[in-house]
Amino acid sequence: MEEARLPAHIEVSGLLRAVQAEGGFATVLAKGERDAGTILVICCENGTNSRLYERMPQLDGTRKWTLSKTQDPENPMEFSEYCDRRKRQDSDVWLVELDIANAERFIGNQGTTG
Repeated sequence: MEEARLPAHIEVSGLLRAVQAEGGFATVLAKGERDAGTILVICCENGTNSRLYERMPQLDGTRKWTLSKTQDPENPMEFSEYCDRRKRQDSDVWLVELDIANAERFIGNQGTTG
C-alpha cells in the first residue's frame, strides 16, 4: 500500500526545525520542486563524515530512506561532486544538510557516527 506523501517543502521545513530545536545546524543546499521534489538528506556531524540518504521505492509501495553515498575521508571532494551531479540530473531535487550527532534519527534511521 502506497504511503501518503507530505509536500516536499513541508517535510523539509519540519526536518530543519527539528534539528535546530535539538541544537544542530540544518540548511537547504538546493531547493527543489515545492510539492513533489525528491529530497536528498546529507547527515553529518561538525561538517565531517557525510552520508547521503534518499527515499527509495520498496516492493510494498513504501519509500524507505536508503544510504546512497558515504564520504570517503581520503577523497572528500568526491562526495561534493556526487551531490552536484545529482542536482544537475534532477532540477526538482531538494538537498538538505543536517549537521548534528546521529542525524539519521531525524529521518527515522538509526545512525552511526563511525
